[in-house]
Amino acid sequence: MCLWGGLMKICEKAGITAVIARMLSPVTRLLFRDAAHCPEVMNAVTMNLTANLLGLGNAATPSGIATVKAMQKLPPAARKKCISMLVVLNTASIQLIPSTIAALRLEHGAVSPFDVTPAIIFSSLISVTAGCLIVYALNLRKDERHEFR
Repeated sequence: MCLWGGLMKICEKAGITAVIARMLSPVTRLLFRDAAHCPEVMNAVTMNLTANLLGLGNAATPSGIATVKAMQKLPPAARKKCISMLVVLNTASIQLIPSTIAALRLEHGAVSPFDVTPAIIFSSLISVTAGCLIVYALNLRKDERHEFR
């Protein structure tokens, strides 16, 4: 965990996360609309999503905690929406490099440990999409209820 956490800090200091943040900004702004005005939160979200995309679960955990801490500055309603979306994205994360699965497959004698990568990406895309739609629908429903009061 220290290795990956340190590597993520180096990436942050070198400006790599800022470049990745710009690349992911169309997606993160859509998913985290209520935090789009807060660069600290958006950078933390980007670091967390990057760690998950690369299959670095040990780096994603402390990054996720830091992201939730950064989200404490948001108004309560926005904070709830953003944290629920972050939990969904972390739980059903898309992994471009499924390092843990590949390591387990290699340990158990798989000739090509990464040959399951397309299936993993496909299934995680479906789970992330479903999770995001559910969070969006639940938040939309809550917003509609508050408008009629």
